[in-house]
Amino acid sequence: MSHANHPSDTALIVVDVQPDFMPGGPLACHEGDAIVPGIDALLRARRYRHVVATQDWHPREHVSFAANHADRTPFAQITLHGQPQTLWPVHCVAGTPGAALHPSIDWTSLDLIVRKGTDPAVDSYSAFRENHGPGGTRPPTGLAGWLRERGVAEVHVCGLARDVCVLWTVQDALALGFRAHMLWELTRPVTPASDDATRATLGLPSPPQEQLE
Repeated sequence: MSHANHPSDTALIVVDVQPDFMPGGPLACHEGDAIVPGIDALLRARRYRHVVATQDWHPREHVSFAANHADRTPFAQITLHGQPQTLWPVHCVAGTPGAALHPSIDWTSLDLIVRKGTDPAVDSYSAFRENHGPGGTRPPTGLAGWLRERGVAEVHVCGLARDVCVLWTVQDALALGFRAHMLWELTRPVTPASDDATRATLGLPSPPQEQLE
């Protein structure tokens, strides 16, 4: 069956589909591996003129790793650059197999890879802007300009994790003037307990009750 292409002003952003976020990885998302076949099929269908992938790519000494803070455990909260910061298990260390783009996906349609979290002192969730750094600024990744130069006005976002990096990417896209849509079924959260808050943040309706049972 043929697929109608999306308008040329629409790009797909695939966020952090990496083995370390899959079941068995150090920062496993709930059912994270369930989205791999769907994203692979979507990329193989060549429905988007522009496809961008983000890749967590941390130095081992990254400030967000609980292991780099004495007496702190993963998922503890600290204040970093004046903002709340979750401490994470060591994950997606640059150059390790767990940081690779997932090998079961055909990535040949990619136009751009945005590696984020490379600064050891600043965490980075969104594809568009890093988290708050020194001085309270959120440095841009350059993606917004790259998309605008190619006439992109709308982005569709999928990947991991629904409640963190995917959500921040959608929020930043909207704040930067793009139309943005989360491909909900092609995302998974760190924990399903966050889904109600994510829906509320994006103004999405709650699912029918039978889907919750």
